[in-house]
Amino acid sequence: MNRGETIRKYEMRKRKKESVPCFSVGDTVVVHYKIKEGDKERIQLFEGTVMRRYGRGIGESFTVRRIVSGEGVERTFPLYSPNLVDVKVERRGDVRRARLYYLRQRVGKATKVKEKNITPAERGAIAEVTEATKEETEKAEKEPAAKD
Repeated sequence: MNRGETIRKYEMRKRKKESVPCFSVGDTVVVHYKIKEGDKERIQLFEGTVMRRYGRGIGESFTVRRIVSGEGVERTFPLYSPNLVDVKVERRGDVRRARLYYLRQRVGKATKVKEKNITPAERGAIAEVTEATKEETEKAEKEPAAKD
């Protein structure tokens, strides 16, 4: 095992306690990201459609696209970044692609992604998973961090 693999393994073990948001390509999400301006920190919201999710392990990241003043803005976020505060899913998208690059050529209402129909049973299952991850995160925060 080389040094890079050892570091990734250690970091994954360290990050396992924290919940990873459950979202996929095509979903409309609101990303809460920590921005440092001088000596101040604030949380900036970025709402848009998830265009791609790529990488694996500690290096996984995702790209979100939104339209601002008629111009398309894409931003890539590392999934395991300490600056990534939260990712909230506003709508579930129904897409058949892993990369939504075709949205770059679309204008206006054509950029909308069809919404996925979710049954009440599926909603309940999603809510249960979300609650379980919140409880695990709270429990991990209360316990003192183990030193490796």
